[in-house]
Amino acid sequence: MGGEALQLIHLPATSNVAENSPAETSVHKFSVKLSASLAPVVPGFPLIINSSPLTDAFRVNGLSDTDFEVVTTGKEQLDFETGPKIFDLQIYVKDEIGVTDLQVLTVQVTDVNEPPQFPGKLAKGLNLYVAEGIKPGLIYQVEASDPEDTRRNVPLSYFLISPSKNFRMSANGTLFSTTELDFEAGHSSFHLIVEVRDSSGLRASTALQVNIVNINDEIPRFTSLTRVYKIPEELTVGTIVANITAEDPDDNIFPSHLLYSITTSNSYFMINQLTGTIQVAQRIDRDTGELRQNAAISLEVLVRDRPMGGQENHMQVTFIVEDINDSPAACTKFTFSVLVPERAANGTLLLDLNPFCFDEDSDAPNNKFNFSTPSGAGSSSRFSQEPAGSGKIVLIGDLDCEDPRNLAAGNEYRMIIQVQDVVPPYYKNDIYIYVLTRPENEFPLVFDRPFYIFNVSEMRPAGTRVGQVYATDADFPQSSIEYSISTGGASVQYPNVFWINPKTGELQLVMKADHETTSVYVLRIQAASSEDRSLVTVTVNILDENDEKPVCIPNSYFLAIPVDIKVGTNIQNFKLMCTDLDSSPRSFRYSIGPGNINSHFTFSPNAGSNVTRLLLASRFDYDGGLDKLWDYQLRIYITDDNLLSGRKRAEALVETGTVTLSVKVIPQPTTIIATTPRPRITYQILKKNVYSSSAWYVPFVITLGSILLLGLLMFLVILLAKAIHTQCSWKMEKDENPLVEKGGMKNSKREVVVETVLLDTVFDGEAIDPVTGKIYEFNSKTGARKWKDPLTQIPAGKGSSAWRVVDGPGPQTGPEKGVLSDNGAVEDTGLPSQNVAAKPKHRNPALLSRVSPRPHLGN
Repeated sequence: MGGEALQLIHLPATSNVAENSPAETSVHKFSVKLSASLAPVVPGFPLIINSSPLTDAFRVNGLSDTDFEVVTTGKEQLDFETGPKIFDLQIYVKDEIGVTDLQVLTVQVTDVNEPPQFPGKLAKGLNLYVAEGIKPGLIYQVEASDPEDTRRNVPLSYFLISPSKNFRMSANGTLFSTTELDFEAGHSSFHLIVEVRDSSGLRASTALQVNIVNINDEIPRFTSLTRVYKIPEELTVGTIVANITAEDPDDNIFPSHLLYSITTSNSYFMINQLTGTIQVAQRIDRDTGELRQNAAISLEVLVRDRPMGGQENHMQVTFIVEDINDSPAACTKFTFSVLVPERAANGTLLLDLNPFCFDEDSDAPNNKFNFSTPSGAGSSSRFSQEPAGSGKIVLIGDLDCEDPRNLAAGNEYRMIIQVQDVVPPYYKNDIYIYVLTRPENEFPLVFDRPFYIFNVSEMRPAGTRVGQVYATDADFPQSSIEYSISTGGASVQYPNVFWINPKTGELQLVMKADHETTSVYVLRIQAASSEDRSLVTVTVNILDENDEKPVCIPNSYFLAIPVDIKVGTNIQNFKLMCTDLDSSPRSFRYSIGPGNINSHFTFSPNAGSNVTRLLLASRFDYDGGLDKLWDYQLRIYITDDNLLSGRKRAEALVETGTVTLSVKVIPQPTTIIATTPRPRITYQILKKNVYSSSAWYVPFVITLGSILLLGLLMFLVILLAKAIHTQCSWKMEKDENPLVEKGGMKNSKREVVVETVLLDTVFDGEAIDPVTGKIYEFNSKTGARKWKDPLTQIPAGKGSSAWRVVDGPGPQTGPEKGVLSDNGAVEDTGLPSQNVAAKPKHRNPALLSRVSPRPHLGN
């Protein structure tokens, strides 16, 4: 791979470059040996990728495809004395297949002897100023520098090239004056050339301009004689009001060298410091401030021949400011509104303008003014100024608001009066006076009717317009009238049934009104304006509509009937009692929904009465297969359209109430019904007690009741203890006697002997008790029954017990049918024999009482 590598030839290497070399100075040349693949160098390579220290003073230029050189860029000055002396340049090359090489070129900066240099402004020439009359001696020290000689501590040599009898220069650069300089002798300035040389003979030169400064010793003298000036007020800023002149005996040729100033503190005038002209600096108003009392302004003018020091002189100047008519007559306000009652008398003073108007001029007659005659449409016949020009406005006409002529003017009048000066230039201002007529309440506020009667259907929704009231006032201008409900309009449940539009007086429903709750509302409507108010009675009749559904008692009910009940029987004497708030009892019509399968049930009567009874319309036929449903869910519909004809029923509003009946058909005991065990369902009820602060009385009542109950229990315990103590004492006394004496059997009562007989009973059927909903088992032959265990849901086998009562030694009582007991055992009294299992001929009355539950009311 070494033979195939890309290689920089003549690198690494060390080269020299002189300081201060210009751009494109060649530093080092090198070439690139291509790799074995002869892939060319990538354009832009080789290049300097890094330098130590960092610099932009070098770059790589291409001479051919493989020859290159490092040159200076000129971007940075190479200075041997102040800059780095050695640079390490990393040169990087890369060909098109990615082969690279990196080498270092060390560049050394070499020193070059440079000529001396004058620093800063001295290199371009320098102006020196020397006051006249000074003694000969040192004037200025000239200094220059040379990098090479300064580093070797070799001194530079200074020379004065242009010879002069007035100056000389030492070898170390010190400039001396050799004579006393006099400005008045014509030597105002001298031009000198100074040269400096280093040890190698290199030189540099610069120019020195020595200026002689004139000195004066005479005070200036004023040449203007006027001391008092009269000027008018309100001169334009910059106006020249005086010209102060002076001369300097020490410098007659250049009088403009004098400087003028005002030493007195003032803001009205300013002076040109070179020419001495006094000008207005700001507005001079004779009518305000101190000038209104004192019109004289005194100034002290100072003239000097130098800005600082030198000679100076003073002069007093006075300006008298004269008043002119420059302020127009004015008022604190130029618009007035006067409110006048409509029944004001003629001659009433409406407005006096004098307290509001003034003239700022300080002297008469400039500060005098008067008023012009009022002008304005319709004003001349109603208003006047008495006396003329006085500014006092009086009423001379009628302002009745109801007068058609005044109505045409809107009861508002506009006047224009001018306030003006009495001397030229007759400044004037317009004053606008608005006279407004204040209406007075001359007519009452009345409604267009003495009372209102409105009718609205109880079916109308909220927002329905009920009617509108309207009130008027004959006074002009008419003010807005607001309507409100003063009293009335409340129902049992809601405080406001009506709302009135305060602007239009339109009465609306806030909610649906109910005729059955309130059929008539009496409202007091108030109309109020800014001046008056009035009340009117409004009667609102709520028109009755058929919007109430029939309500029946009971609303839901459970019935249990035997399967062999007779047709036409009133089932358990069940009856519906219905009411309707907006329909008569004769309007009811009864029908049974789709739950009445095979039409076994009907109501009698089925229309025209509010009381009806449930009858069996046809018998059940389970044996023939016609009926298979044992539980009927009947939906009863009670409609209040019985009194309507067929055509009216389609158009009228009809309401329908509903009643839900659950009818359980009880099969014969011999009937075997295939039942499915009930699934065991666990119900978890979560109750959360949330206390409300408004129900504070609940814990109070519970606590009080608990205390009373505890006291009652303690009282009963005490009574019981006393009774036990008394009874035990009595028994101990009685027990001393024998329980039975001889021959006492004759008077003793009969004993009741209970004999338990075990029966081998088999229960081969199941049924559901209609009252309790529990499952019981029965023997299809004997009719014996017992409750089924709800946990196991498994029919009990043998081992059921029966019992009978034997009254002493006498014979057994006759046989009685078995009944169900609450503990699930079979109660069988007086069976002929434990082996007899004959089918009973008649139903046990006790069983029927269990099967047919007592009627109970639904919700």
